[in-house]
This record gives sequence, C-alpha cells and structure tokens, in this order.
Amino acid sequence: MDALDITEVARRSGVPASALRFYEEKGLIASVGRRGLRRLFDPGVLERLALIALGRAAGFSLDEIARVFAPGRRPRIDRKMLTAQAEKLDKRIHELSAMRDSLRHAAACPHPNHLDCPTFRRLLRGAMKGSRAQVSKR
Repeated sequence: MDALDITEVARRSGVPASALRFYEEKGLIASVGRRGLRRLFDPGVLERLALIALGRAAGFSLDEIARVFAPGRRPRIDRKMLTAQAEKLDKRIHELSAMRDSLRHAAACPHPNHLDCPTFRRLLRGAMKGSRAQVSKR
C-alpha cells in the first residue's frame, strides 16, 4: 500500500493533523517523506495511532506511551505498568461509583434539608476524609 498523506491519516484515524505533527515531534510516530509540504506516513501508522488512543483512554501519559515505542522495533508493552494502571483505574472506578451513589441519594433524599439527613452527613464525613488524604499526598 502506498504512503498516506497527513490529511488521509487524520481522516482515517480521527486524529487531527495538528496532533499528528505533535506526536511526530514527541517521537510517537514518524513520517516517511513528503509530498510537497504534506507529510507522508506508512499505513502502519494507523495501528500505532490506535495503540496511542487506547493508551490515552486508559489514562497513560504520552511520555509513558512513548516508552512502548522503542525506535526500530515492534511496540513493547510493560505488563507491570498495565497492571499498575489497571489498579489505578479500579480505585478511580470505586471513587466514581461512590460519588454517583452519593449524588443519587442527595437527589432522592426525603429530608427537607440535606444537613438533617444522617446518610448525607455520613457522606460529607467521607468526603472530608478523602480530601484530607488528597492534601496530605501533595
């Protein structure tokens, strides 16, 4: 298959041309030449962009993703890094689930004033413990 120009890569991948140029600057992708002023890419760049998108969706930074793409070889995925990220996501899912449940309770709470509700007050205490833990980590 022939090289794809940056416009075609952007169209097929859904990644804006500006992001493609940025990814190239960061060493995540590499152009194989130019047609006039337009960068050309090997069609394999689409798979690499899919891996980058997957990494970003999983919460990895571009620097972390860049370590997966050593020059001149296939992507090498660090399984320990994946496990650690999965654990971070599990923690975040737990936090978000608790927040969702708190919001649902507050929306349906039968007490005229939320501060009179024992469940809501327990949720407030839990939120304070969480914010103190966040401040102490900084």
